[in-house]
Amino acid sequence: MAKEPVRVLVTGAAGQIGYALVPMIARGVMLGADQPVILHMLDIPPAAEALNGVKMELVDAAFPLLKGIVASTDAAEACKGVNVAVMVGGFPRKEGMERKDVMAKNVSIYKSQASALEQHAAPNCKVLVVANPANTNALILKEFAPSIPEKNISCLTRLDHNRALGQISERLSVQVSDVKNVIIWGNHSSSQYPDVNHATVKTPSGDKSVRELVADDAWLNGEFISTVQQRGAAIIKARKLSSALSAASSACDHIRDWVLGTPEGTWVSMGVYSDGSYNVPAGIIYSFPVTCKDGEWKIVQGLPIDDASRQKMDATAAELVEEKALAYSCLA
Repeated sequence: MAKEPVRVLVTGAAGQIGYALVPMIARGVMLGADQPVILHMLDIPPAAEALNGVKMELVDAAFPLLKGIVASTDAAEACKGVNVAVMVGGFPRKEGMERKDVMAKNVSIYKSQASALEQHAAPNCKVLVVANPANTNALILKEFAPSIPEKNISCLTRLDHNRALGQISERLSVQVSDVKNVIIWGNHSSSQYPDVNHATVKTPSGDKSVRELVADDAWLNGEFISTVQQRGAAIIKARKLSSALSAASSACDHIRDWVLGTPEGTWVSMGVYSDGSYNVPAGIIYSFPVTCKDGEWKIVQGLPIDDASRQKMDATAAELVEEKALAYSCLA
């Protein structure tokens, strides 16, 4: 029996991440090759013409799974009945802007989009915030959409997680699909902590630890971490544009694993509302290792944390606590 279509919202849909993301969703990359979708695309009025161009291309691509398209500059219309919301739209930091100015712009955007989701989205809507500062934008959205369960609001750190997998795969010349269980702790910023202490690689003689196989702690504790932390900046330098293809692909990975589940014995990184696990302050959106089953995520518990990791985990948490205070001051 054919499945009912799932309504997926993409905000900032005429932007470059949106342009990379919507065909992936329409092709079944996000929700599965047997799951029909109706795409809801939202952008700001100055982008209305470009948004219509994206809609035309989606029609022209004749995706079998795409059962309808809503393209709008009205948040209420775009949010109506959506089951999944991918929040890509935000205000990017421009040269000469203070952090507080960027925060104030994004607080007002996420406050109004939260209200639209609160009033018009489907009751169990799953929300993924991609736009930076992603963790804090997600927190603002949670504050202003109180009827959406906090467990349904997340932010994207899967891009960082995938970047870490890619670096290990390149270093060891192994398939990226054979590397698993890296962790991104904390903020989707350069304070994040990419942790390989529990990561493994599948080898002919069974799973081996990444540390054992790399056999170079100086690289793992230094260049590896900084490469993952600074990868976004390196891509901007190379392309003169920010990561779009990889961000879109990671957003699909995040939602797919959340909805369809993670493989047995594998965890992924998601920015979720902290409950105090691993002594991370409660009340911030922080990236943890999670497993997913039946549409629910669960933080992986009981992993041993060494002193060096603890320091890095605390530093990124402190940045998020500070960002939260800054965001709330913008609301005052």
